[in-house]
Amino acid sequence: MANHLLNTYAPTEFSFDRGEGCYVYAKNPETGKEEKYLDFGAGVAVISVGHGHPHLLAAMTEQVQKLWHTSNWYKSTDQEKLARRLCEISFADEAFFTNSGAESNECAIKVARRYHFAKGNEERVNIVTFEGAFHGRTIATIAAGGQAKYLEGFGPKAAGFIQVPFQDWDALVAATKEDCAAIMLEPIQGEGGLRSFDPSFVVKLRKLCDDNDILLIFDEIQTGIGRTGRMFAYEALGVEPDIMSLAKGLGGGFPMGACLATTRAASGMQPGVHGTTYGGNNLAMAAGNAVLDIVLADGFMENVKKVSGVLSQKLLGLVDAHPTIFEGIKGEGMLLGLKCKALNMDVLGALYEQKMLAIPAGDNVLRMIPPLVATEAEVNLAIEKLDIAATKLESGE
Repeated sequence: MANHLLNTYAPTEFSFDRGEGCYVYAKNPETGKEEKYLDFGAGVAVISVGHGHPHLLAAMTEQVQKLWHTSNWYKSTDQEKLARRLCEISFADEAFFTNSGAESNECAIKVARRYHFAKGNEERVNIVTFEGAFHGRTIATIAAGGQAKYLEGFGPKAAGFIQVPFQDWDALVAATKEDCAAIMLEPIQGEGGLRSFDPSFVVKLRKLCDDNDILLIFDEIQTGIGRTGRMFAYEALGVEPDIMSLAKGLGGGFPMGACLATTRAASGMQPGVHGTTYGGNNLAMAAGNAVLDIVLADGFMENVKKVSGVLSQKLLGLVDAHPTIFEGIKGEGMLLGLKCKALNMDVLGALYEQKMLAIPAGDNVLRMIPPLVATEAEVNLAIEKLDIAATKLESGE
């Protein structure tokens, strides 16, 4: 049968019919039997509370029978509720809801530029980012990321984005001397191979921004909503951003995002300067509020820290056991990566044979990003499957 999908992915031969907790289920095309996969990819850090979480299911089932969408022409108490909750648990004063991470970053960029425009500094448009970053796939956000493989073939790079080497202080200072609106970074570069910014570097960066009226944007699309063992990764850095983008885990699988900002940073925004048709629709708000109900419940984050600590230690043991396949681990919380010596895609292929999912990243890293509800038993199963996969690679099977 002909495949009419746009040729932008190279998907596996297997596909999934249903999911439950940390598992997804596929039908074997030859036997028709159901096969169970351990999901340590979580839809690229999206399935924050697991597949089919009963509270999320109940909230979405209730909402789908009431109202799906009205548009932002009308007051939305659902949006106001989720915005209030996100601001109460973060640095922010205001929120704008989107459909995706890229749109959240687009909003962050516009908020930053508009801040300077409103102050009469129209020339201050440059967004400084760091090499290895990934901020989305739109024309603006591929320019923000600056990676050649994403820019190639799409015409001139959008103006107003400057990349500097990762944690290169002198290059950063030089890049911010003229027309700088904001500095934008991922606290842990997800697609870039789970490189983490040093807290002392970010503290200096925050002061640089304060001294020069530059806004600081944190892209927490992958790190936010508990992924690192804290609600937001910035909490471990000793600073707060002015603007933060969210998506992925916020909807627990429903496509949504948010851009959070202080009132000062958002001071240039006013009716008509930005908008979205679907962003903030009733289904998305039901999903976001249900996810927050779960992750803010007593003991939830403590369990994430506990289980992620076990995962980290056992991955270190795996590296020691297979020194020709792995060389170390990277990341934090339940955003961990195995730095590979073998090709990460070969490791992933061997893992698929063991009925386990993970996600590749740059720098030859394989990400372990399970749902935040993963248990120690599921960590043990993951290590068992990784061990078998590595052993087979070592033997040349």
